[in-house]
Amino acid sequence: MSHVSRPQDPTFSSHQFIQLALDNKVLKFGEFVLKSGRISPYFFNAGLLATGEMLSLLARGYADALAEQMNMTNDVTDEQELVIFGAAYKGIPFVAATAQALWLHHGINAKWGYNRKEAKTHGEGGNLVGADVSGKAVWVLDDVITAGTAMREVVEILEQAGASVAGIIVALDRKEKGQAEHSAIQELAATLAVPVRALVDIDDLISYLADDHGAQNGQHKDATQLAKMQHYREQYGV
Repeated sequence: MSHVSRPQDPTFSSHQFIQLALDNKVLKFGEFVLKSGRISPYFFNAGLLATGEMLSLLARGYADALAEQMNMTNDVTDEQELVIFGAAYKGIPFVAATAQALWLHHGINAKWGYNRKEAKTHGEGGNLVGADVSGKAVWVLDDVITAGTAMREVVEILEQAGASVAGIIVALDRKEKGQAEHSAIQELAATLAVPVRALVDIDDLISYLADDHGAQNGQHKDATQLAKMQHYREQYGV
């Protein structure tokens, strides 16, 4: 069993999240061939957010962003509750941990649910689990939106259940062009007419490499890697 010292009330920062992601190989710099055929100088694998520390920090980021959004729009009232939704599969632990973080750190008692990839044909049946979303405006949590296909499927599932989408929050925004001049996130935001937010984006990664944050861990501090990231941003960025 691993015991480490930890802050009693950790807060989210992009620098801390990037450092932790690098240390745990969730985020890697190098050369990675994407489905689009592009050679990316970095890769983010949310499936490796597999420790309590990493999940807690990510959930705090989601919770802080949601609380900020609610304060901006005054969406949380006695009559209108906050409902959050995790896109299967990676979004399921994210949404559960975020519901806890919202309660512990912001006093917001959010309801939460998620979808199954395949509808259940016995028991309660269906492809939705958790909070009843019918008639609710739901915030959807996910890791990264690449082409936006999976997120559109989730939106369709929610609409079929009588819900609407209030907004979307992802862990990382690549800020990358799709087939057109806009990113998948920009296209979703325009199509759905809802806010789509990210905790960290490629500009944060570039800033991390450009400053002294990596000095404590030499493997993350690389001027060549910085140049590759900047070139990729210029070539494919929005």
